[in-house]
Amino acid sequence: MSDDAKGFRLFLVGPMGSGKSTVGRHLAGLLDCPFIDSDAEIESRAGADIPWIFDVEGEEGFRRRETTVLKDFVEHPGAVIATGGGAIVAAENREMMARAGVVVFLKVSVAQQLKRTGSGEGRPLLQQGGRKETLKQLMAEREPLYRALADVIISAGGGNARKVAGQIEAVLRERGLIPRHDGEY
Repeated sequence: MSDDAKGFRLFLVGPMGSGKSTVGRHLAGLLDCPFIDSDAEIESRAGADIPWIFDVEGEEGFRRRETTVLKDFVEHPGAVIATGGGAIVAAENREMMARAGVVVFLKVSVAQQLKRTGSGEGRPLLQQGGRKETLKQLMAEREPLYRALADVIISAGGGNARKVAGQIEAVLRERGLIPRHDGEY
């Protein structure tokens, strides 16, 4: 990890299908720091996939696990962290992210989400009712929270992940939200 990335935490937030994990990997490469996927970490710690966690513990149990993982991430010395789409629902999570780092909201339309989430397999919230209606409802509930929390809002619907990561890096540098190579902002 480069000296300028030490201590820098960036949280990617946004709805499912916005590209948080894919963009996050590219962005971590650009910033020369580790990438952490909160959903992957939850699965690793549980020894089970997210659908199983939802089946056994419900959404409430999953959200408790999510908060526990985020508590560990805010102590990480520096990383790009992709959060789950619902991580912003808990006020405690929003407060942790706002306090611990820079938050980037990857904005996409419901139509783009439908395309990117395919059949919804592996996404427990899309297994209840119509996918489009569910995505619309989640967007209506969560978008104000994403916007209120975000230091930066990036449209992630048009470009490929590398391009979106490059846009994020450029905006962060332009706004002085990531340190320069001399360690100053």
